[in-house]
This record gives sequence, C-alpha cells and structure tokens, in this order.
Amino acid sequence: MLQNKSSNKKNGNLKELLQIAAKPFLFIMLLIMICAFFTHQLTGSETLEEYARNNPETEYGGTSETPGRTPADPPLDEMEPGSAPDTRNDTPESEAPDKPTAYNTSKDTVSAGQENISQASTAEPKESGDMSDSKSMDDMENIESDTARTTYQTGFYYEPLSDTVKDKITGISYPENGCTVPYEDLNYVGLLYIDFNGEEQAGELICNKAIAQDMVEIFYELYQNDYRIERIRLIDEYEGDDTLSMMDNNTSCFNYRVVDGTTNLSKHALGCAIDINPFYNPYVVFNKDGTGETYISPKGSEPYTDRSLDFPYKIDENDLCYKLFIEHGFTWGGNWNSCKDYQHFQIVL
Repeated sequence: MLQNKSSNKKNGNLKELLQIAAKPFLFIMLLIMICAFFTHQLTGSETLEEYARNNPETEYGGTSETPGRTPADPPLDEMEPGSAPDTRNDTPESEAPDKPTAYNTSKDTVSAGQENISQASTAEPKESGDMSDSKSMDDMENIESDTARTTYQTGFYYEPLSDTVKDKITGISYPENGCTVPYEDLNYVGLLYIDFNGEEQAGELICNKAIAQDMVEIFYELYQNDYRIERIRLIDEYEGDDTLSMMDNNTSCFNYRVVDGTTNLSKHALGCAIDINPFYNPYVVFNKDGTGETYISPKGSEPYTDRSLDFPYKIDENDLCYKLFIEHGFTWGGNWNSCKDYQHFQIVL
C-alpha cells in the first residue's frame, strides 16, 4: 500500500514538471506564430506554397519561358517568320496588292528603291572616318533614280530623267536653247518588247510624265500578246533625225522638232506622241503644198501606203496597238483627212 502511494506521488510530480516545462515552449511557439503573421502582413510576401500555387509554370516539368515574355507566347525561335509584332506604320504585306495598279501622276508613289532606303536608314550609322563602304557618284545617282521610279511590272517602269539621260539628250532631241519643255515634265520609260525575230528585247523611250503610266500599260499588253516591234530606241541614237529613225523602223516618242515637211511644232516635242513601226506605217501627205503631189516618208515605204493590202506590222482599226492607244485616250494619225500618219498616236493634255 505504501509502495503504491509512493509511485503515484512520483508520477504526479513528473506530470507537474512536464506541464511547467511545456508552458515556456508553447509561449515561444505562440510568439513565433504571432511574429510570422505580422511579418507576412507588413511585407506582403507569400509563402512557398502560395508562390507555387500562383506560379504553376515553375513547377517541375513545366515550360521554361524566356524572361520578360508571357507564357502564352511561343519561344522566339519557334515563331513563324513575319509573325513577330511590328510597331511600324508600314502597310502589312498581306494587304499589299498582288500586282501594280494604275498610278495617277498627281499622286505620290512609293517604289522599291524608297523602301530599301527607308530600311537602310534604320541601320547604325558608320563613323565619319569609315570610307570603306562609301558609294561612287554613279551609285548615288542610281539610288536617287530608284527613289522616284514607278514600276508597273517587271521590266516596265518610268522615272524622272537622270543626269546621265539629260546629258545624252541635251543638244540632240532636247535643244540646249529654245526648248520650252522643262526636264521635269519628261519621264524616262523602260520596257520590254518582242522583236521581229520573236525575241525579247529591252527598249527605252522618253515621254511626257503625264502619259508615262499609259506607256507602260500599253506596252505591257503588247508584250503579253507577242505584238512585234522591230526596235524601241531613243531618237538620240539617230542624232535626233526623225527620217533616219523611221527608215530604221524605230519606235520613238519625245523629240523636240517640227512636223515633217512643215514649220509647225510636233506633239513629239511635248512628249505626247509616239510612232510605232514607222517604216511599215508611213506618213503620207496628199496634194502637198497644192502641187498635187503625194509626199511619203520615209523613202522606201511607198508599198505600204496602200492600206487595202494585207501585210505584216500594218496598223489599222483592227490592230491591237490601235485599240490600246484609243482606249487610253489617244488619237490615230491614220484617221486624219488631209494627210495620213499611220505610225502616229498622240494625245492632247
């Protein structure tokens, strides 16, 4: 009995000691929890569990993203070309026309050369002392020409006269003195055509800038339909001599001159007339100067004055060339009364 009482007393003392020891421990734990609570509230931080819950992509096996980009965006190296956002004001490529459209000369046009220069302007400038990539004057002239070029189709374009072209025509088709047409009113036209051998050739002409778009549209249709033209060269290659040009069956436009056989200024002088395959479509004046004689130019083309005959390269109202020029507002010299100029198309501006 005494032994049991002694054992119970020891157990009670141990329990009392444990209770006394637990109070400081519980107080410390409570103090830690209170401190943690206030620290969380004051700093706005989040626990690891909360961070993991709010950022699931950081979990093991998740996708690692490029810093600074949202998880919804694909990695940069997987984006399709052209899909990156563009903050420029350029017209989207998908909205650009598939083929060139007609341009009014009173409207601004943007050419490939302008686009290239615009893109080049974004590059880092070279130091002023670095001349390794400097361009020659000819290169700079080509760039200046490209910036004003209007391309209708590949091989068909027009642009203001370059200094090289001005030097070539000045004193020949463009008189140094007395020419009333400013250089700025003329355009150089580059085009393609099919010659009498069925081969593609590159041609050039100069015309009034008001009809430059008509020129490329008409000659492009002729080219597409395999219409045969023997040659298209600047009249300056014939020293500005219209007769020599016609005898060589050369198609030409601008030439500051008078009408053949007269003292009247030709529409060619304004760049508003063009002669097509002139040897086979001659210039004919009936009863010239009241003499009763018929004047035919160029010499040698007399067999082609009889338009009732059927022969190659003849222009008449069934001819594609005639139809295209008439559609573009030109008149045909073959419809004149006192004379016939079968090679000639002109327009009044």
